[in-house]
Amino acid sequence: MGPSRSRRSTGGDSRDGLGTEPDGSRPSVTDHLATLVPPAVARRAVAVSVGTDRDVYERDDPVEITVEFKNRLPIPVELPTPGQRRWGWTVDGELEASDERRYTREQPATFDFRGGERKRVSVTWNGRLERVRHGNRRESVLPEPGEYEIRAFVATQGTDGSPGDSTTITLRSSIDS
Repeated sequence: MGPSRSRRSTGGDSRDGLGTEPDGSRPSVTDHLATLVPPAVARRAVAVSVGTDRDVYERDDPVEITVEFKNRLPIPVELPTPGQRRWGWTVDGELEASDERRYTREQPATFDFRGGERKRVSVTWNGRLERVRHGNRRESVLPEPGEYEIRAFVATQGTDGSPGDSTTITLRSSIDS
């Protein structure tokens, strides 16, 4: 996977949001081409797909989520992000299935792709919703049986035009089996 970097990097964290580090190589002509692709074009060039290992789960079962990002252009693109978060996932609109406030550095960054590059990442949702109750007390809640939307997205500025995809899973109780 290619590196992503802070737009105003002066050291600090230059991870690409998928857990990889830059390889330390020098910028090439194709890297410079990426800076010429307007952000609006780059947002449309990157496709996101999300899937799970099954469609139906018992309540409290872990859910394997696989997210793939693909640059559909033959040239590199840089997707600007307003903060250090390059991408994310939600369950019914809650980031990482939690209502807990997330802290990420507000330093702008980019999510970089080589021409035609695919990036794939897997995460496991533990099947529970994390809640903050009465101050800072955290609680892990077993969701009710029903359908839940799992969404993956690139964390671009605003919500309009952000590349993303969603899928629906069903949680059922063992009584329903």
